[in-house]
Amino acid sequence: MEKGPFSVERLAQSSGSGAGEVMPGESRPCPTPRSVPADTAREREAAHRSSPGHEAGPAGAVPGRSRTKFSAAQLQELERSFREQRYIGAGEKRRLAAVLNLSQSQIKTWFQNRRMKFKRQTQDAR
Repeated sequence: MEKGPFSVERLAQSSGSGAGEVMPGESRPCPTPRSVPADTAREREAAHRSSPGHEAGPAGAVPGRSRTKFSAAQLQELERSFREQRYIGAGEKRRLAAVLNLSQSQIKTWFQNRRMKFKRQTQDAR
């Protein structure tokens, strides 16, 4: 029986580099699967978190920057500004950052978190 141009044997022959080609009627052994290393990234991460000297943070937290602890004066000014307007503009953000000695991204994040807290509180009140 004539093998067509797209038969498995012919395709295997044409795609091979010459070494280890399979002749018609022969079979090629299946490659052995690569073993998965026991030390996976997830296991390394878990071991790192449980190692001495590493603070246990919330699950999924990205290591790097620690949580900002706002002073009472900073919180008072942030809350006052939030009561006036829930969404902060660029000018007010720059002003607060300068007055409170915080970065603009810290101000932005505080307002985002405060809006979510406000949303939770108003939903719970219903």
